[in-house]
Amino acid sequence: MYFKHIYEKGLAQASYFIGCQATGDAIVIDPKRDIQEYLDLAEQEKMRIKYVTETHIHADFLSGARELAAATGAELLLSDEGGADWQYQFSHVPLKDKDTFKVGNLKFEVLHTPGHTPEHISFLLTDTAAASIPIMIFTGDFVFVGDIGRPDLLEKAAGVSGTKEEGARTMFQSLKKFRALPDHIQVWPGHGAGSACGKALGAVPSSTVGYEKLVNWGLLIDDEEKFVKMLLDGQPEPPKYFAMMKKLNKTGPNVLGKLPEPVRLDERDFLSLSKAGVTIVDTRNKISFAGGHYPGSINIQDNSAFSTWAGWTLGYDEDFVLITSEERIEELVKALVRIGLDNVKGYFCGLEKLNDHGIELETMNQITVHDLYENINDYYIVDVRGESEYMNGAINEAELNIHAGYMRSSLDKIPRDRKVVLHCAGGDRSSVAASIVLANGFRNVYNLTGGINAWIQSGYPVVKKETELV
Repeated sequence: MYFKHIYEKGLAQASYFIGCQATGDAIVIDPKRDIQEYLDLAEQEKMRIKYVTETHIHADFLSGARELAAATGAELLLSDEGGADWQYQFSHVPLKDKDTFKVGNLKFEVLHTPGHTPEHISFLLTDTAAASIPIMIFTGDFVFVGDIGRPDLLEKAAGVSGTKEEGARTMFQSLKKFRALPDHIQVWPGHGAGSACGKALGAVPSSTVGYEKLVNWGLLIDDEEKFVKMLLDGQPEPPKYFAMMKKLNKTGPNVLGKLPEPVRLDERDFLSLSKAGVTIVDTRNKISFAGGHYPGSINIQDNSAFSTWAGWTLGYDEDFVLITSEERIEELVKALVRIGLDNVKGYFCGLEKLNDHGIELETMNQITVHDLYENINDYYIVDVRGESEYMNGAINEAELNIHAGYMRSSLDKIPRDRKVVLHCAGGDRSSVAASIVLANGFRNVYNLTGGINAWIQSGYPVVKKETELV
């Protein structure tokens, strides 16, 4: 058996390439949309991708299943569970609970494991050439290392009201199937630490059924009511783009054929697009952005969280230009197509040349925690962290909480006649938020250097929030 765990750090997303070396047949589970890595593996290992499958209709990334099937001629094997509302709306071979299929000598058994979503399935793998018992389970967003899949995304992200508690109770029942599995079976989940599909995912890539029975909080609670409460409490805000991912993955993402290749823009083309209203996304680090940026541009840093913050910030009907280097454009395009943001109109590398066209770069004000503490009554404070973070400790009682991902739609809550300080935990999210505020004509906007972490480390007090958020 050939096995390859493929991990995309930006979305903390795992996919799997599994092949039978005796026959040369292979399957890919939960592929990302930029598929070249799977094609390269097949060529290197002299294998043919015969099947492509996935564990559920994903909300956090745009599936590459159709893309890979179109490129290879592989059969699409997809869940037919969950009822009429949870059926894939494009051609595929349907899979039901207890169905089996073989990839060469590798036997896969389908387990219906709803809770995270109604149609969710997992795959038990038996290498029949070596043993007659299963050795691996691919759990998708059912069971993670140290955590379990959240059941509230349908309600919070996709807008299907009244489903989160039902999903939690369904998850409680599904976990009985997991507990019944032999302890030796390896667990290979769909996500790792950093994913918004759970709240406490472990950083190691895999586990075993036995280990999870011992340490996974979701498997240690026998009381259903307590389980439901614990599962629903403290889940992070789902990124805004999740609703679009759910829709596109159900109806079928567009098949690209190849990665988009944005053109490199000269100064005149860049300025022309900006004048036409195209959104400018500056991907440089927050320090460079603060030191001088194109007026009206938004700062989404080129780091491991780029996909997530692009999804939070950009609209799917919105054209945009990237400010980045020649060396980084391909990786940024990959990060964008993984969540279906295909509207890159070009990229620009020449900020320093804009002065020749009469453009003066804008700076972003920074403020230290010491200056803020000493003059706190002079500033209106906006905390751009998530709700649970904010409730656990705020800088002062009067501050406003607006998650950075909702800043573009919440600008009317921010006063234009005050000095405004935005902060998060360390300064990255607040740079995104502050850039949005600046881009919309606000002045006297400040980013808190080091965020609330620096505030706490300096010994300044925090206020525990016990009331509803503004």
